[in-house]
Amino acid sequence: MMKESKAPCRVHAFQDYATTLAELLDDLGLPGVLRRRKRVIIKPNLVNASPFPVTTHPEMVLALVNYIQRHTRAKIVLAEGCGDTCLETGEIFTKLGYTALAEELGLELVDLNRAPLTRRIDPRCRFFPEIHLPKAALNGLLISVAVLKRHSLAQVTLSMKNLLGLLPPSHYQRGGSWKKSALHADMQRSIYELNRYRKPDLAIIDASLGLAEFHLGGATCSPPVNKLVAGFDPVAVDAAGAALLGLDWRSIGHIRMAHGTLGRADAVAPASH
Repeated sequence: MMKESKAPCRVHAFQDYATTLAELLDDLGLPGVLRRRKRVIIKPNLVNASPFPVTTHPEMVLALVNYIQRHTRAKIVLAEGCGDTCLETGEIFTKLGYTALAEELGLELVDLNRAPLTRRIDPRCRFFPEIHLPKAALNGLLISVAVLKRHSLAQVTLSMKNLLGLLPPSHYQRGGSWKKSALHADMQRSIYELNRYRKPDLAIIDASLGLAEFHLGGATCSPPVNKLVAGFDPVAVDAAGAALLGLDWRSIGHIRMAHGTLGRADAVAPASH
């Protein structure tokens, strides 16, 4: 029987999604975690309708779902709330192949921008002393499936920033066309405080390629980064992702704030394979 790993974060060299992801999740001991769960929520980065590497590759999600289904009969939900100016999440699901994928694999698709909400309060938070979150994202094992990218406001967009898709436009689209435009007032703190309310239970970063300059396009990393990163500590995972982009996690506000409260940015196992 496979023992559950104590390592909060692992980095593996990329071969292909099915092979490398299975080796990485086995290394983390995920099967033991999955056996105790009845519901799994996969949150890809589908910020708009641009294909990979702007958004999460559907082959990555296919490999992840196949892995999960080998180890549990838990219900699997694919959930996103896009930020696109003109398109709705359902349209993006269809354009990027996720609607067909969900039908093939028997997944439930959830548009987090339109899902029923619950209100939470935390007076320790300055940006979000109260927050409205979709109930669908709170019950189950939440897996953030991010893409390795630089970002104009957050410096990086990795597993913790990926959860901004949980925030509904009904409350967070203000003074701008982007569906989460209220967060522009303080992007770093908004990422950190959102994750205080709900952080990923498992964080995955597809660093097989990487966007070197900008989260919506531009130059890819040269040479390709050629890694997958995963772990149960999203702070460690994002610190590892920042390092793959040549950045020190201490220079990134939301990772620095999260270190010591939501996880450990220095708890990264050496790269393997």
